[in-house]
Amino acid sequence: MDFNLVQTIAIYALPVIFAITLHEAAHGYVARHFGDMTAYRLGRISLNPLRHIDLVGTVVVPLVILVMSKLFGGGGILFGWAKPVPVNFHALRRPKRHMLWVAAAGPGANLLMACIWAVLLKLAIVMPRHYFAEPLAFMALAGIRINVVLMLLNLLPILPLDGGRILASLLPEPAATTYMRLEPLGFPILLILLFTKVLDLILVPMMMASERIIETVFRF
Repeated sequence: MDFNLVQTIAIYALPVIFAITLHEAAHGYVARHFGDMTAYRLGRISLNPLRHIDLVGTVVVPLVILVMSKLFGGGGILFGWAKPVPVNFHALRRPKRHMLWVAAAGPGANLLMACIWAVLLKLAIVMPRHYFAEPLAFMALAGIRINVVLMLLNLLPILPLDGGRILASLLPEPAATTYMRLEPLGFPILLILLFTKVLDLILVPMMMASERIIETVFRF
């Protein structure tokens, strides 16, 4: 099926919204589990995407990348962000140890969603020929790719990404404190990696390997 731009946006809308917002909700849920009630009190532990959507990060940026890719080809890796879920790491019962699990919850949610979309793709492939099967397959494929991208991107060991939090939780205390001071440099570093295409060089091979693993496990 040759999707036009409107159809492409419709196919990607739900996967993008849920990949980004459930990633954030997972942080809040695990933080509450380990004693930090900040996100819970603010109503951020919710499956309602409206509580997490950031107009720029959840809508505008993915839409621009998608349009550029559709119109001109090679628009870049599709990614975005939601409103960050507030976490008071000092309120966690064991701040340094539990920070690892709070940070890992986001990428973990993306991995789970990628597997759910893989199940839906498998269902679309094996179901009898139906007008609904092909759009479902395209949406499921989009869901797999988006969640794999967000999982891998967030696992990069750069603060304030989740991978940076995970690394900080694993470092000895003096090294972790020094590393945490570098957080203000994280976003500029990401922008440099993005615009110099270094981010593509890092993520694309990992994306391809991850998608091959999913294909093998679910036998597409």
